[in-house]
Amino acid sequence: MQQNYTYCAKTYLRRSAVTLIICLGVLLPSQSTAQTKVIVGLSTLNSRVSPLWIAQERGFFAKNGLEVLLVLTRLSQPAIAGLLAGELQMVYGGANAALAAASNGAELKVVAAMSNRLTYELIARPGINKTEELRGKRFGTGGIGGSLWMGALLGLENLGLDVTRDQISLMIVGDQTNNAQALEAGNIDVTTLDGVYTHRLKQKGFKVIAEFGKANIPFPGQGIVVSRAFLQKQSMIVEAFLKGVLEGIQYCLAPANKAAVIKTMTTRLRIPDAKSAEMGYQDIATGVDAKPYPSLEGLRNVQRLMKQQNSKVGNLKVEELVDDRLLRKLLGG
Repeated sequence: MQQNYTYCAKTYLRRSAVTLIICLGVLLPSQSTAQTKVIVGLSTLNSRVSPLWIAQERGFFAKNGLEVLLVLTRLSQPAIAGLLAGELQMVYGGANAALAAASNGAELKVVAAMSNRLTYELIARPGINKTEELRGKRFGTGGIGGSLWMGALLGLENLGLDVTRDQISLMIVGDQTNNAQALEAGNIDVTTLDGVYTHRLKQKGFKVIAEFGKANIPFPGQGIVVSRAFLQKQSMIVEAFLKGVLEGIQYCLAPANKAAVIKTMTTRLRIPDAKSAEMGYQDIATGVDAKPYPSLEGLRNVQRLMKQQNSKVGNLKVEELVDDRLLRKLLGG
């Protein structure tokens, strides 16, 4: 099937349109005009986006009547802003930012969560070999409240480190691709990345200090977020989208499809070598939940840290942010 690709590194969200600038990574599938177009904001690029890519390529969204366009924002904040402005219908990866927005009155719902554990590896430049050497260093993250930012705080806490006490400078760099590049260029000293990104850096002498995937830290890293109004008015569209996502997850987790999944992931992430691709596939196998229910424990974990900077976040009832009724309907309870 012929596919039509457009890539985007920067997104300007306006009231009247979504303008895509500097094309680098969004698939625009050609589908029937009878289908409903849905624009989904991606706040990150990693291997765990693969179920969405697979759902596009294999027609899982199309057979449920949807033409899905994935728009890369690289940070959660512009994705959530686009959602609230009505320019995006859904956001993938914005569960943490949804908490902050909800504390300011935004009516949002987390309808699914592909990953509910912290899966990043903590990787540092050559010369840094243990956790105590992270004191006073530059730590690359994504936007405040986003997955990389929160993952950094939870990971450091797990290691007994504190950003303020240990004078660790959190530097907003962007998504994992940006942080990997910044680490290699020497612009930061340490960051959190998935295995698909750390493999090549390890070959160049960069050191993995910790593997947080082994610590079982509850973390809502890959949520699917919609506005409450859209969920109420367009529940059939949300349900159709979730059907496609679930089929994409099943396809990705089936061992027989490993080669096809790696091919898609390698193309989308521009993975340079087979070993990195294998690491990316393991990220999917260990990080994506077959039944992607949002984790209240993970959201409360994030809320606990976020309220230190934003007291209003502490007043939220996180269970009111979650609406997994459609997911439970599709999964049978």
